[in-house]
Amino acid sequence: MPEQNYQNHTQRVPAFIGLGLIIALALGGSFVNLFQSVGDHQRLYSAALLVVLTFCVLGAATFARIFALRAQDRAIRAEENLRHYVLTGKLLDSRLQPLQIVALRFASDAELPELARKAAEEGMAPDAIKQSVKSWRADTYRV
Repeated sequence: MPEQNYQNHTQRVPAFIGLGLIIALALGGSFVNLFQSVGDHQRLYSAALLVVLTFCVLGAATFARIFALRAQDRAIRAEENLRHYVLTGKLLDSRLQPLQIVALRFASDAELPELARKAAEEGMAPDAIKQSVKSWRADTYRV
C-alpha cells in the first residue's frame, strides 16, 4: 500500500457504491411499475408497496452508513483528545468542531498541538487542516 497523504487519503468501498447504484435502479424501476399500475387497481397496491419498501431499503442503507461514520468520528475525537492530552497536558480546545478534530488525526505528534491551536483560533475548515499537515500520520482503518 502506498504511503498515505492528502491526495490519496480518501477511501471508497466499491461494493457500497455498487449497492447504492442497485438501490437507485430498484427505486427507478419501482416508480415505473407504479406509474404503469395506475389504471389497474389489482396491481396498484403491490406497486405502491414496492416503492415504499425500496425507500425503506434506501433509508436503512443511508442510516447504516451515517451511524457508522458518527461512531467512528466519536472514537476519533476521544483518541485525539487523549493524544493531545498526552502531548500537552491539556485537552483539545472546546472551540474545535468534531470534523476539525477528525481532520487533525492526520497530523503527526510534533505538529498536532500547534495545528490544533491554529485550527481553533482561525476556525479552519477540515480540508484546510488536512492540507496544512506537513508530516502525514496515516489512518487506514476509516472507511
